[in-house]
Amino acid sequence: MPGGKYCTKRYSAELKRDAVALVGSSGKMVTEVARELGVSPESLWNWYRQARADRGEGRPGELTSAEREELGRLRKIVAEQAKTIEVLRKAAVFFAKESDR
Repeated sequence: MPGGKYCTKRYSAELKRDAVALVGSSGKMVTEVARELGVSPESLWNWYRQARADRGEGRPGELTSAEREELGRLRKIVAEQAKTIEVLRKAAVFFAKESDR
């Protein structure tokens, strides 16, 4: 692949939901369903595991989709605040030097 980067496919929420339902109802293994649908087994397994977590059936400490979204939002806020703090710190240093003159 050019530049050594991977090409990721985007699947619709409907396809993911239907694929997860098929795994749960068919009794087939994830790899078999993935092969039939033309998706990677890893992707389907991740969707299945996330759906279980969203239903409260995940492993202890596993985040739901809503929790993952909130975590991402909070991390973005923290990053913005860290930038603001850095600007304010630099401004304080600048003004401290100016007042010493």
